[in-house]
Amino acid sequence: MTAAVTRGVCRVMIEMGYAPVLELSLPNGRRADVTAISPKGEIVMVEVKSCRADFDVDSKWPEYKEYCDRFYFGVAEDFPRDLLPEDEGLIIADAFGGAVVRESETASLAGARRKTALIRIARHAAFRSLG
Repeated sequence: MTAAVTRGVCRVMIEMGYAPVLELSLPNGRRADVTAISPKGEIVMVEVKSCRADFDVDSKWPEYKEYCDRFYFGVAEDFPRDLLPEDEGLIIADAFGGAVVRESETASLAGARRKTALIRIARHAAFRSLG
């Protein structure tokens, strides 16, 4: 289920003009499920949740928000949405695609943090491309 939602989230990001990467390690030791960059350099992170138990045991997602301009949860259609904070973005997805059903608020990163984040994402993508 997680792989299918992640794939659908990536397809949504691509349709929106973003370039996604998976499993990006952050400076705080966390790892973002999906991180994507817009053509203008906006950074979006998506925390994929496969089920209620996954959401209940993982409360680290607020720590991702200091490294992105926008934050979303990515879940399957049958995920209990009432568990998710209403002030966060929401993407409903499956292996074939998905849709943004609630937009994320924008919190622009400071210039120095954006530069550091963009370099981290670029290096991650480059190393991943090597296989």
